[in-house]
Amino acid sequence: MRYSVAEWQTRVDLAACYRLADMFGFSDIIWNHITAKVPGSETFLINRFGLRHDEITASNLMTLDLEGNVIDPGSASSDIDDVNLTGFIIHSAIHAARPNVNCVLHSHSEYGLAVSALEDGLVPLVQDAMPYFEQVAYHDYEGLSTTLEERQRLAADLGDKNVLILRNHGLLTCGATVGEAFMLMYYLERSCKVQIQVMSSGAKYRVLPDDVCRNAAAQYVLFPHGKYEWPALLRLLDRRAPDYCD
Repeated sequence: MRYSVAEWQTRVDLAACYRLADMFGFSDIIWNHITAKVPGSETFLINRFGLRHDEITASNLMTLDLEGNVIDPGSASSDIDDVNLTGFIIHSAIHAARPNVNCVLHSHSEYGLAVSALEDGLVPLVQDAMPYFEQVAYHDYEGLSTTLEERQRLAADLGDKNVLILRNHGLLTCGATVGEAFMLMYYLERSCKVQIQVMSSGAKYRVLPDDVCRNAAAQYVLFPHGKYEWPALLRLLDRRAPDYCD
């Protein structure tokens, strides 16, 4: 094989994540990016700029190092061989600073964008939002992420958390596994959607007390994100879009 067994499995999982992100509404034509660390290395996998999420396969993912050098261009055609600079800046910042993070997912979903523009950010209104209580970091908007200097600020703002709201920009999640990062984004996006729906209703809404939120957040330790959902999602993808493994 061209790749080790461990790297190929990571490629398959990451390609699946792109397809599922598209299926669940986290994609944005050719924009946004999801990355995964190549096991046992300082490099990471990313989509080729110009490919839609539904075109990503295990073999056409590119490999970059932390300086932005292309280590493996993947198998996509040569007319879309550019690296998305903003994707490199954002993702390399986190992979360099957080050795325990193996996957980073960034989205510009509509409801995520809406919440990112709110002064209070994510508000604990419903059960889906409980795992994020006191676990969300914020990074102020600086314009398009095109400078190396922003990487330090991104990493510092994220700290040891796995969820980052990029103010006036979008959402970001990361995890030890691809499944964890995906499910953190899934429930984060749903929490944002419900929050905007509730606030848009014009009705008086309830913000739960901190002690209740804190207790609920602790209870979610029993159900790690991705542990149960990821295998089920792969079965769904195997039926609907099995070419992600190509």
